[in-house]
Amino acid sequence: MSPAGCPHVNGFKVDNWKQNLRVIYQCFVWSGSAETRKRKAKSCVCHMCGAHLNRLHSCLYCVFFGCFTKKHIHEHAKNKRHNLAIDLLYGGIYCFVCQDYIYDKDMEQIAKEEQRKAWKLQGVGEKYSTWEPTKRELELLRHNPKRRKMTTNCTIGLRGLINLGNTCFMNCIVQALTHTPLLRDFFLSDRHKCEMQSNSCLVCEMSQLFQEFYSGHRSPHIPFRLLHLVWTHARHLAGYEQQDAHEFLIAALDVLHRHCKGDDNGKKANNPNNCNCIIDQIFTGGLQSDVTCQVCHGVSTTIDPFWDISLDLPGSSTPFWPLSPGGDGSTLNGESHLSGATTLTDCLRRFTRPEHLGSGAKIKCSGCHSYQESTKQLTMKKLPIVACFHLKRFEHSAKLRRKIITYVSFPLELDMTPFMASSKENRMNGQYQQSVDVFNDNKYSLFAVVNHQGTLESGHYTTFIRQHMDQWFKCDDAIITKASNKDVLDSEGYLLFYHKQFLEYE
Repeated sequence: MSPAGCPHVNGFKVDNWKQNLRVIYQCFVWSGSAETRKRKAKSCVCHMCGAHLNRLHSCLYCVFFGCFTKKHIHEHAKNKRHNLAIDLLYGGIYCFVCQDYIYDKDMEQIAKEEQRKAWKLQGVGEKYSTWEPTKRELELLRHNPKRRKMTTNCTIGLRGLINLGNTCFMNCIVQALTHTPLLRDFFLSDRHKCEMQSNSCLVCEMSQLFQEFYSGHRSPHIPFRLLHLVWTHARHLAGYEQQDAHEFLIAALDVLHRHCKGDDNGKKANNPNNCNCIIDQIFTGGLQSDVTCQVCHGVSTTIDPFWDISLDLPGSSTPFWPLSPGGDGSTLNGESHLSGATTLTDCLRRFTRPEHLGSGAKIKCSGCHSYQESTKQLTMKKLPIVACFHLKRFEHSAKLRRKIITYVSFPLELDMTPFMASSKENRMNGQYQQSVDVFNDNKYSLFAVVNHQGTLESGHYTTFIRQHMDQWFKCDDAIITKASNKDVLDSEGYLLFYHKQFLEYE
C-alpha cells in the first residue's frame, strides 16, 4: 500500500461508521461474551453455500457473509460494488479494488480496543502484547538521517556480484532468486533447519547470501563459496567454461529442493511434487497432459510437476504454429498483434495447442484395447507462485548449433487463465476467452528478466530485476544501473520470472 493508505476507505467512513464497525467486531469477530459467541456460531455462515469455514468475510456495507476461498464474498462485492469486507477470523479489512488487506489507523484502533474488551470478558487478559514504539524510539528514528534516507529511496537488496571467470551465468540467476519475495522472506526469517554439515549445504550458503544482500553493504559480493558448492553438488557445471543460465537455474533448484527437505513443516503439500519445502511451495506447478484416442475419443490424463516452462520460438527447426489470429489488432495480456511481432502469449498458445502424434507414435488405448493414433494437449493444472518461462534460444541438433535471436514481446502483467486446464472448454478454433474478472487468481507480474548477449560460443548474461515501488535495475555482474520499463520490455529475453499477484489460501 502507498503511504496514504487505501483510497477506498473514505467511502465507508460516513454517518455512524465507527459504531457500526464496533458492532461487527463485538458480535462477529472477537465475540467476548458467551452470548455473542453463540450468536456468531449460529449466524456466521456463507449466505451462498452455507459454509462455516473457507475464510468467512462480512461485508462492511450490508448484512452479508461470504466465503473468501470459494469467491462468494468476491461475487457479492462485484455485484453490489461494496468494496470492503472484514475477515471474521483475524479481523483484517480487505479491499476488493486494491485486492489486498489494508491498514487504516482509525479502523486498527477500533479493532485493538474491541479485541482487548473481548479478552477481558473472557478473563484471559491480553494474549499477546502488541509492540508500539516508545517516544524515545520515535525520537531516535527522527534523528537518524541515514535511516530516513534509506526509507525514502531504499536500495537495500541491490548488490553486485564479482565475476569469478565466466560465472555471469550464475550471477544472473542469483540476482533473480534473491529478489524472489517469498524466497527472500524464508531465508531472512531463519526458517531453514539444516540436517547436514553446514559447510556442504547449499541452502545454508543461500541463507548467508541473502544476509549479505540485505545487510545494506554496497560493495560487490564475491560468491566463491556458492560457486564451490555448485561445483560440488552439480558436477556437470564445474569448471570455468561459460555455462547455460537455464541449466544452472534448474540445477540450483534441484539441489536446494534436496537440501530443504528437512524444513518440511508436516503440512500436506499442495503441489504435484508432494513436497512442502520452500522451493516446491514457490516454484512447482502441475502440467496436465491429455492424450485423446482418435477412434473412441477416450482421454488419458497425467499431471507432471514442473519448475519452468520451455517455449519454442519462430526461427527454430521445430515447425511453428501460425501465431497472430487474423491480424485484426486483437490483444491478449496487453500484447498487440498489429506489428506482427511474436509475443509470449503466442508461444504459450503454441505450447498448449492440441498436437497430432501421428502414426509413428501410436498409443495403446484403454478403451479400444489396441494401438491407435492420438492427439496430445498440454495445459496448466496448477500454477506455481513464481512462473519461470524459458525461451529456447539455443538450438542443438545433429546438423545445427546456433542461437535464435527472434524478438519476443512479453508483458509486465500476464494472465494465465486461457492456458489453464479449467479453461479448456472455452477454447474454440484457436480463440481464447480472456477473463475480465478483477479477482482473477491467475494474474502475474514480471519481476526479473535474464538476457543473453552474444553468440552460442561467446556471450554474456545480465539480469533486470524489479525493486519495490516498481523500479527496475540492470545487474551486470558487479555493476548495477537503473533501468526503465522500456529497457526491460525491449530486451531480448531468455528467462522470464513472473510472480502471482494474488496468493491462494491453502
